[in-house]
Amino acid sequence: MRETFIDTMTDLLAEDPRTAVVLADISAAAFGPAAQRHPDRVLNVGIREQLLVGVAGGLALTGLRPVAHSYAPFLVERAYEQIKLDLDHQGVGAVLVSVGASYDRAAAGRTHLGPADVALIDTLTDWTVHVPGHRDEVPALLRAAVAADGSAYLRLSTQSNDMARGNDGSLQVVRDAGPGAPLLVAVGPLLDQALAAVAGLPVTVAYTHRPRPFDIAGLRALAGTEVILVEPYLSGTSARVVGSALADRPHRLLTLGVSRTELRRYGSPEDHTRWHGLDAAGLRRSIDAFLAPALV
Repeated sequence: MRETFIDTMTDLLAEDPRTAVVLADISAAAFGPAAQRHPDRVLNVGIREQLLVGVAGGLALTGLRPVAHSYAPFLVERAYEQIKLDLDHQGVGAVLVSVGASYDRAAAGRTHLGPADVALIDTLTDWTVHVPGHRDEVPALLRAAVAADGSAYLRLSTQSNDMARGNDGSLQVVRDAGPGAPLLVAVGPLLDQALAAVAGLPVTVAYTHRPRPFDIAGLRALAGTEVILVEPYLSGTSARVVGSALADRPHRLLTLGVSRTELRRYGSPEDHTRWHGLDAAGLRRSIDAFLAPALV
């Protein structure tokens, strides 16, 4: 996904003189050729993530469409105050593009883990959040975000589904178990794990790569009594949205994602997926326990 982002963004810099990229050393070498061609619109501020966002806010005030890029914890957590003040408070838009996701760089330790990023963005006003599940979903999402005027967060990962599923981010039914069946909503790169987890169960599975704004109409059309959220970031991040959307209906909600318990481990991304119960076996255990009363 990272390479696809760099290629697409390089094309956008050539196509649209309104675009600019702001870096904090991460991916600077990959953007080197673009920086030579567009030295006034590819800016590397060094390892200063707060400045990264501040510069993006300043560029937006001049009428440019800035794209700020770094690892998720550096871009969102470390620079959260600047996102809040230099973008939201000033009423200007930018596109934030992260790599690393929740634990892609687990071997680098806690500094590189970013499971709380979407929850933090969710405290801001009217942001669009894209969580692609395959590299081939990235170009269209990036181009749409850059072409818009508001603020958007594009969360890239090394995790991936086997195939791309392109649409506007509305809930896309991948597996239909019929009216009234439990509904599982899988976000981004966890779709394949979720499908494997519910093999043999009467569960409808829907996919989205755009958790914000969440497809409320689609959710209400598909949801029965049981709803399961499978998200590749902090568990429960979308519980508020789903609860509000279904407030007039009796329903049960299971939220599965990265645990709020601090693991204090290194390991690989695959290790963390397993430790957080987000592999197919772990998801199946949680889903079986949740659905047991409904399937009796």
